[in-house]
Amino acid sequence: MEGAGEMDVEAFGGSRSLAFDRDRLGDLFGRDELLPLWIAEPYVPLAEPIRSAIETRANSGWYGYETRPDTAKAAFWEWMAGRHGWSGEGLTTIVSPSVGTSIGVLIDALTDEGDGVVIQPPVFTDFKPLISASGRTVVRSPLVLTDDAYRMDLDGLAEVTARPEVRLMILCNPHNPVGKLWSKGELEAVARICAANAVAVVADEIHADLALRPNVFVPFATVAHGSGVTWAATHGPIKTFGLAGVCDTLLITDSADLAGWFKAASNRLHLTRNNVFSLAAFETAYRTGGDWLDGLLDLVAANAERLGEKLTDGIRVMPQEATYLAWLDFRELGFDVPELARWLAASGLALSPGHWFGRQGAGFARMTIAAEAAVVDEAIRRLNQGPAASA
Repeated sequence: MEGAGEMDVEAFGGSRSLAFDRDRLGDLFGRDELLPLWIAEPYVPLAEPIRSAIETRANSGWYGYETRPDTAKAAFWEWMAGRHGWSGEGLTTIVSPSVGTSIGVLIDALTDEGDGVVIQPPVFTDFKPLISASGRTVVRSPLVLTDDAYRMDLDGLAEVTARPEVRLMILCNPHNPVGKLWSKGELEAVARICAANAVAVVADEIHADLALRPNVFVPFATVAHGSGVTWAATHGPIKTFGLAGVCDTLLITDSADLAGWFKAASNRLHLTRNNVFSLAAFETAYRTGGDWLDGLLDLVAANAERLGEKLTDGIRVMPQEATYLAWLDFRELGFDVPELARWLAASGLALSPGHWFGRQGAGFARMTIAAEAAVVDEAIRRLNQGPAASA
């Protein structure tokens, strides 16, 4: 891919964990000399125009208040129209510091203490604590695992959303960690079920740009319109371009009431303070990042194929339609939850254990595969050899 040169595997593992992950690796995995592929971000060089824009802004020597230009949101919507055929017409687009900030504010806006919020585990780890910390109740509508893939339990979703205390659903589209890209029909069913039960939907679509060809991302907004469901969606460049430590995100909705509530909360809590480096990176990414992203998606698809071909018996990679997160199935090895975590660490790997995403993820682990082929090959070697790989 553009801007990505040869990568030394040992340097990658050492420098990466030493510079960014080492303290957390020791706390989370019991060892710090591990190949760190557990965080949902690309482990490849940043697109050169984005890095250049950040460096140019840094070299200006002035870092005071700066007004966010209208061209930033315009760049996002031009990108969405070109990549996904999605127009922002009739929608309100609001800047938010993070996906977690957006979801936390929306939980307060759309529910009261004690209300139920639906999630579909195994699912992104931050949803549950955001719900619990707000004094709301986590309501689970687990995904159904078949031999080859995951699907929604739509009958189960209809049952739990019919409970009077359930007021909100958090939808992960595309789904992290299982790499599922929800179809238009599935999303229409979610909108219909939630509208019928007066349950609002917050669609976390931060991985929207990471559909692996020939799969196509369907924005929840396009099926929610006219369904009667209250909805909002989170977007932004942070996962697409590896900018989680720099850029803001966006909140999108067609509800004037919800937009007004979010803007009022943003003003009250000063959530819209600008970061000059975010401003530089955000617009540059959407204006110039298409070729870089195409290269990244090709790399991820090739790495997913490598996993499918090279993993030994007892470990398999689940079908992946989107994201750069491989969902690895270790259930045939027969480990319980603590044993699998110890086995992975003893094999020299820092992966996200599946139980972090809910008990439905037990026996699985999530691995970032947005990395050079040599890094993925080394991870495969360690997986195939087990603890002997780091002996």
